[in-house]
Amino acid sequence: MGKLEKKSERERIILGLDPGTNVMGYGLITVIGQKITLLQFGVIHLSKYSGHELKLKKIFERIISIIDDFHPDEVALEAPFFGKNVQSMLKLGRAQGVAMAAALSRDIPITEYAPKKVKQSVTSNGNASKEQVANMLKTLLNFKEVPKLLDATDALAVAVCHHFQSGSLVTKKAKSWEAFISDNPGRVK
Repeated sequence: MGKLEKKSERERIILGLDPGTNVMGYGLITVIGQKITLLQFGVIHLSKYSGHELKLKKIFERIISIIDDFHPDEVALEAPFFGKNVQSMLKLGRAQGVAMAAALSRDIPITEYAPKKVKQSVTSNGNASKEQVANMLKTLLNFKEVPKLLDATDALAVAVCHHFQSGSLVTKKAKSWEAFISDNPGRVK
């Protein structure tokens, strides 16, 4: 009689995104049980493209390409923080919306996290610096160098946060727009 085989735990791939209009970060992790493994992380350079519409098109194309290459099960995005410059916020919101549309076009569920929630989840400090987050991820995911552009580690942090938050009320997925609206009073008007 052979050894009894353990029932294997389901692998999940999570794509984290840090939306931006000049640089957009992305990070992919694999999760089996509680074990997290780094797949890839990097940035999408958008400043070389003239015109906001072309940048949005490139965001959509690159996110679709990443999704088609890695087949993530879930996408987590960092929600834009509210700044004073309304035009910047509008452009950032569009970038986030295009990234969301790319995931939704492939039927991948999306979840948003506030920047403080991501920092709190990764470092236990909601006011941690980008460098502190990057260094914690370097230890957690065992990579050698922190990248020059921290948008990549910010996106990776969103993916890790999503894993840590899985199963909580924060990541509850709505079955319809009506359910989403009733579950999120004040967010949708």
